[in-house]
Amino acid sequence: MTLLQSFLNLTNFASPLQRNVVPCIMVAYAIQIVVAIPSIIYKSDRFFDASGLSTFLIVNFLSLYLPAIRAKYGGDTLEQVADAVKEGVQTITGTRPGWGSLVMAPFQRCNIVQDVAAGTPLAVDYNWRQLALSGTVTVWAVRLGVYLFRRILREGHDRRFNEIRINPRRYLRAFIGQATWVIFCMLPVIAVNSIPSSVPSLHDIKPTDFSGLGLWVIGFVVEVIADYQKSKWQKGKRDKVHDEQFLTSGLWSQCRFPNYVGESMLWIGICTVTFGVLLFDDVREALAATDSFPVSIVSVLFFCTVGPAFVTFLMLKVTGVPYAERKYDKLYGDDKKYQKWKKETPRFIPISSKYF
Repeated sequence: MTLLQSFLNLTNFASPLQRNVVPCIMVAYAIQIVVAIPSIIYKSDRFFDASGLSTFLIVNFLSLYLPAIRAKYGGDTLEQVADAVKEGVQTITGTRPGWGSLVMAPFQRCNIVQDVAAGTPLAVDYNWRQLALSGTVTVWAVRLGVYLFRRILREGHDRRFNEIRINPRRYLRAFIGQATWVIFCMLPVIAVNSIPSSVPSLHDIKPTDFSGLGLWVIGFVVEVIADYQKSKWQKGKRDKVHDEQFLTSGLWSQCRFPNYVGESMLWIGICTVTFGVLLFDDVREALAATDSFPVSIVSVLFFCTVGPAFVTFLMLKVTGVPYAERKYDKLYGDDKKYQKWKKETPRFIPISSKYF
């Protein structure tokens, strides 16, 4: 029995939702623990952010591919799966395929790529919403991952971990917390990717699709612009183009942490799309085990709110705002311009401080 078969058997729950959620949880924590071990030994934080965003990508694609892999290859060996994929693509295209063909499998119709060994289609008919949500996570994770990795290469270390990385237990908790962050944020995407494509309500376009994807686009653009403005300002300071001590222009004049506002908005957008789908009875029945009650509304609310709530809590109360404000207060607390900016500029929601 191969590792793949063992993994599929171990996570072969009666509920389609459990069959997708549990493996994603296992993989997320496993990746973070594997990265944590050398990071703790060498007291390095160089790959902390990169490992977090990579875990997002892996969990994202696992949740998208796993239902099809389980349905088609639950009884095959990993070698048979690989041979079937390659042979099927070669039969259709007449060329020698690379692994890029497997990556494109979700975008193919059932009658395009054939699993010759098993005699069944390689790909399933993915719903546009599943591809759209997985796509938004991919775009966000790649963009933020590149941005943060370039920053750590330029600065050499992350000041947030100056005290944590020398304490093995605290540093391990940081990696465990990062895995939890990934899972909480990804729960709505995993839930949507767990829905069988035959469920009727999955195919209807809903108002929450427009509002949710619109929120994601706005949040993503706000985060990208805020990061760009900050990077440009920092480069200008390094190159002695200006002597400003802190950034108070652009989006940073509207609120003190616009990048965090964008981050929160885009996850709310993803959860809005998911909420509009999971409310339907046939969807909740399809996610539950056969002959059991549908997934409860309480569970739906949990899946759709825990991610944005956890992200916003982390940014406002744990790693984001508190760390930045302590640093700025220590450096510029006596600066009247800083005191004025802090007093008049809202912390998070871009509404006048007298209202918030």
